Amino acid sequence: MVSAGWWIAIVSLIPAKDRPYIGGSQHNSILELTLGYNGLGRLTGNETGSVGGGGGNGRGGWGTTGATRLFGTEMGTQISWLLPTSLLLLVGGLWFTRKGVRTDRTRAGLLLWGGWLVVTGLVFSYAKGIIHPYYTVALAPAIGGAIGVAATLLWRNRHQLTASILLSLSVLLTAVWQFELLDRTPAWLPWLRYAILVTGIASGLLLIVVSRLGRRAGPMIAAVALIASLGGPSAYAISTARTPHSGSIPSAGPASTGGFGGPGGGGGARMGGQPPTGGFPGRAGNFGGTAQGGTGTAQGGVGAPPTGTGTAPTGRGGFGGGADGGLLNASTPATAVVNVLKADSSQYTWVAAAIGSNSAAGFQLATEKPVMAIGGFNGSDPSPSLAEFKAYVSAGKIHYFIASGGGGGGNQTSGSDSSSAISSWVQANFKTVTVGGTTLYDLTQPNS
Repeated sequence: MVSAGWWIAIVSLIPAKDRPYIGGSQHNSILELTLGYNGLGRLTGNETGSVGGGGGNGRGGWGTTGATRLFGTEMGTQISWLLPTSLLLLVGGLWFTRKGVRTDRTRAGLLLWGGWLVVTGLVFSYAKGIIHPYYTVALAPAIGGAIGVAATLLWRNRHQLTASILLSLSVLLTAVWQFELLDRTPAWLPWLRYAILVTGIASGLLLIVVSRLGRRAGPMIAAVALIASLGGPSAYAISTARTPHSGSIPSAGPASTGGFGGPGGGGGARMGGQPPTGGFPGRAGNFGGTAQGGTGTAQGGVGAPPTGTGTAPTGRGGFGGGADGGLLNASTPATAVVNVLKADSSQYTWVAAAIGSNSAAGFQLATEKPVMAIGGFNGSDPSPSLAEFKAYVSAGKIHYFIASGGGGGGNQTSGSDSSSAISSWVQANFKTVTVGGTTLYDLTQPNS
């Protein structure tokens, strides 16, 4: 409460007129954001201004919830490589330390890492609100800690049959599960899964009798078991590090069949995706795209933006993006567009305005001039309101309104419709100019 609460308290005490709008909230409240949209809303799915969430019958708008969620096609290759093994070793370690004194540090370590692992795992498994596979990186320290403490404890007690059997089962389980995960990308390093399976089974079986094989054999068997156990995640880590990434939804490893984003999606630079059952309820298509913000490529991109989204006149751009950006990908404006926006830029507070943070961000980075992000990240925040935007335009503070791209305002489940109202007002009252494939409304040139 002290380490995190001081910042929330300071923001809450500063008058709204003296600070930026609190994005992600509907009432300019940091408490609303902390406890609602980014808090309990992530568990219940009731996130005002969200582009998904909710649902019933054991599922949310972001995929089916349940105990197997972390092992499924969406999250399995992102975090579950050693997850079954960590749970097995955690139980084994707690059993071996069950008679320890209250201050036993090994048991304390197991309870620390195990508590982190179980609680966080359950949250991710049953959360109905916004969730992306990369969130599961929060489980990595807990998995590593639980395995490190428990495996060391069992290795030191390998002369006991129970300990050696648990060590053997952990390596066998890891090898078999890695084979399953690697089989989801059968064309990528096809030999690797067989090598892991063979070496894992061989070393796992030898661990049962490792205490009888002599002092030199033990470390060699342990080394082979370690290599087999870390082969899959190490290969994924190298693949990820070698792949350029962009966008808001990074994922690890190569493109996986049936992974996050459907067939061909879900790895490397392939951003976004869709809930594994086919998108948000009542909406066609996927969301996400490639590293360039496009859609549907062989590199693991996904299909078209949801029906009813697209270019600017409605102010509710698609998920995928393109040159003018989208909910999950920044814009990459053409040189001609950058030159137009920079012309006479010193006369304006904002050289342009765009729906959603990612769309605005690309234009701002390219021009190195301020670009207003209407509606915050999703395009669903009531900031600015239509009245405020009209006042900015009347005062000559904004030069252009960028028509295409935009956030996910039209795909939101709730929240403000200010971005839609602003887009409709601009469309009805100002002249357009198309530059480099991008439609701009000149807010200094009314229709009449």
